[in-house]
Amino acid sequence: MKLAARHTRTRNTLRFAAVAAAAALVLAACGSSSDDEPAASDTAAASGDLGALTVQLSWIKNAEFAGEFMADSKGYYKDAGFSSVNLLTGPVAQEEIVATGKADFGLSNAVSTGAAIANSQFPLKIVGTTYQKNPFSILSLGDKGNIKTPQDMIGKKIGVQDPNLSLFKALLKANNIDEDQVTIVPNGFDVAPLEDKKIDGLVAYITNESLLVKGHGFDTVDLPFADNGLPFVAESVMTTDDILKKSPEKVKAFLEAEIKGWKDACTDIEGGAKLAVDVYGKDIDPALELPKEIEQAQAQCDDLVNSDETKANGLFTISPAAIAANITSLKTAGIDITADQLFDMGPLTELLKEKPELTK
Repeated sequence: MKLAARHTRTRNTLRFAAVAAAAALVLAACGSSSDDEPAASDTAAASGDLGALTVQLSWIKNAEFAGEFMADSKGYYKDAGFSSVNLLTGPVAQEEIVATGKADFGLSNAVSTGAAIANSQFPLKIVGTTYQKNPFSILSLGDKGNIKTPQDMIGKKIGVQDPNLSLFKALLKANNIDEDQVTIVPNGFDVAPLEDKKIDGLVAYITNESLLVKGHGFDTVDLPFADNGLPFVAESVMTTDDILKKSPEKVKAFLEAEIKGWKDACTDIEGGAKLAVDVYGKDIDPALELPKEIEQAQAQCDDLVNSDETKANGLFTISPAAIAANITSLKTAGIDITADQLFDMGPLTELLKEKPELTK
């Protein structure tokens, strides 16, 4: 199906539509794996020692979670000791879902999790990360905003979603740009204003809206936050202090399955995308499209999942330098938190020492 110019199957559009139903989705999902998923663990419900596993995803079941789909379909969660697997669809308030025990683990980003810890005293820690870099970007058109550097935003109209307003202001601050030097346009989670050239730039994901607008035939330009003064990890694994204290083996088992799943997802790009389109996300409306999901899967593996850090130390690791950079970014965003309050890399470090083959 060819994407129409106003087809906005994007992260933010669907998040806006789904937030009102998020609580109901979570409650409905807290039973067993949905019928349309090939949860290999279902066939061995009694074989695991760690019990049922519930994971709160940050978004709809598209290629963004190809690694989780691989881990489930290939039985890596079962092999790690979990009796059943339930991947809860987003969008929801992941931090609250995990902090209140409705999920064992959740996927979010350092800014959101850091804010939940600092401002709401949620007992959470990040224990590893899928994306070494966050995918936030200022998306513009080559023949309109053409925003290639932070200074190019000066005098421009930038569409900003309400949940991303503080993050955008942090980007300005990190680049010594006063807020009154740009015009912030509240955006209804739609790429149409950018395509209609009513705004010059849009807060977007390089692996989602940017691909969507490019797919509509536009010449696009991205200004990644991560490369312009605001680096922080994303699709990061968080869990509670209680689980870390009482069930560290569960944390290690989950991370082992995740590493295996993402190794496969980045080796078999099309396979991971097909799992999203044909199995896990087959009921999404409007339907996922395989070419776009393949492009997204490739982009995230090339640009976000794999890095010099992961080549040296393995997937999901976060170097001390990266942690320090994250804390600096959070302080720029107005979040006062220390590294020890946000990160606990102990379980992953132990796992990789016990099973060094996971780093290969």
